[in-house]
Amino acid sequence: MTQLLFAVFFAAAVPDNPAIDMAAYIRVAHEAAVHRQSHRVSDEDFIRMSRDPGTLTLDARSREKFDQLHVKGAINLPFPDIAVRSLRDMIPDPSTRILIYCNNNFEHAEGPFPEKSARAALNLSTFIALYGYGYCNVYELAPLIDIKKAKLEFEGRQ
Repeated sequence: MTQLLFAVFFAAAVPDNPAIDMAAYIRVAHEAAVHRQSHRVSDEDFIRMSRDPGTLTLDARSREKFDQLHVKGAINLPFPDIAVRSLRDMIPDPSTRILIYCNNNFEHAEGPFPEKSARAALNLSTFIALYGYGYCNVYELAPLIDIKKAKLEFEGRQ
């Protein structure tokens, strides 16, 4: 009870920032999680979908990791750079089909694809962010793939 009173007092003492909305984020994250269940695809479907005109493969890892190795044909928009303007400039049509993948989709490639905690996987943050910006035609590569046996093609410096 004391902790709750402290939290209420502290919250009242700190001014709100209208540019940060935790309640809306939690609501959007929940909606995105439900939506995501029907938008996870196999590597075969990911490859097939990537060949369709107008489909974009987005890699939200850092530029450094992207340059080392990425799915062939992917574009890079690092997660911290996802914003209203960068999305509008890179993907002007929110109905564009976007395929995403992250570090945790690949094993045996620790350099370009370092493992993240499962609950902090970049796919989750990227999916929620894109959904929150109105990009709902997003499909996530679902499986964990041994990069040495992958059907996907890669390119980069590695």
